[in-house]
Amino acid sequence: MEKARALKILTDLMAINSANDHESLVADYLTSLFEQYSVQIVRVSYSAGRDNLVITIGDHGPLLGFSGHEDVVSAGELSNWQTPPFTPTIKDDKIYGRGASDMKSGLAAMVVAMLDLLESGKDLPGRIRLLASVGEETGEYGAAQLVKEGYASDLDGLVIGEPSNFDVRVTHKGVIDYYVYSQGVCVHSSTPEKGKNAIMPLISFAQAAQQLMSSHQKQDPVLGSLTHVISQIHGGSQINSVPDRAWLSGNIRTTPLYPNQQIYAELERIVADLNEQGAQLNIRYSFPEVPLPDQSGSKLAKLARQVVEQKIGRPSQFTAGTGATDASEYIQAGDFPIIILGPAAGTTDHEPNEFVEIAAYLDGCRLYQELAWEFWNSNI
Repeated sequence: MEKARALKILTDLMAINSANDHESLVADYLTSLFEQYSVQIVRVSYSAGRDNLVITIGDHGPLLGFSGHEDVVSAGELSNWQTPPFTPTIKDDKIYGRGASDMKSGLAAMVVAMLDLLESGKDLPGRIRLLASVGEETGEYGAAQLVKEGYASDLDGLVIGEPSNFDVRVTHKGVIDYYVYSQGVCVHSSTPEKGKNAIMPLISFAQAAQQLMSSHQKQDPVLGSLTHVISQIHGGSQINSVPDRAWLSGNIRTTPLYPNQQIYAELERIVADLNEQGAQLNIRYSFPEVPLPDQSGSKLAKLARQVVEQKIGRPSQFTAGTGATDASEYIQAGDFPIIILGPAAGTTDHEPNEFVEIAAYLDGCRLYQELAWEFWNSNI
């Protein structure tokens, strides 16, 4: 594909404000690129204005999945941006704008590779299925829906285009976001003995949870240690009243040595113990995700690294990630290898003045096409 056309696809995607919503606009644009070809296009609605998109090219042979999310994070404070976040700007051989790195460059490169394959005039010995998901930045629930409805069940392998700087990310931590709510009794602060302070049990919970999580000292050889942060706490209405409601939130990054189910049980035990002492606490979880098991032994991971080094001419190594991806959902779809491999460096993700190097993006377009051919030929 000509450079100008490939860049237009990326900048068109970046110009769509899909910050935590409105992913259907991305699905509309991608559909317009493929509707002239003999391909299968399915829109899977999550909610109004939020459509996942599934596009399959080819009609026989091994099925390789390409995964990319349609949403981006909020632009934040606009004064921190040197250029408007949703007006893609080319400067110093880079493209600036929200989603440049995370991860519309990966999504666009996959789309360009698929279009190039369709326009090559060659008989394709295999298939590619693009899984473009909603809500990755706020809980991976688009990918969860695609898994539940069977769109990943027949994959032979999956590549997720999150930024990896051409390294092959073969594992990453899981995540547990939790909220603990406390109920008390509001009275005047001059007579606290008549009420029940909702904040105090949360302090006890925070201390117990932090102590327990800090005791988990076993180190995963690749992912390292489990981490825990009390990230928010809120309660009370004014300074001279005993608070009758309060809540806190926490974030835990899990490893296979301390699986999510174990951590749920431990947190819930703390809540139960405090409730037995008179507290009124309850806990809920927000879109928890399990760790991605190590994929370094898979044929797909080894093949991807070989393609990056030999076909694209860039260095590549197996790496681990601290943040979760849609892989945490897709591993529940079947026994197929999953890797994270994207062209962006990932150094400006979620930051103002996010960018991707143009040369890296164009290499990504070639990478996914070369990887598809190698994957098909090695599985026939």
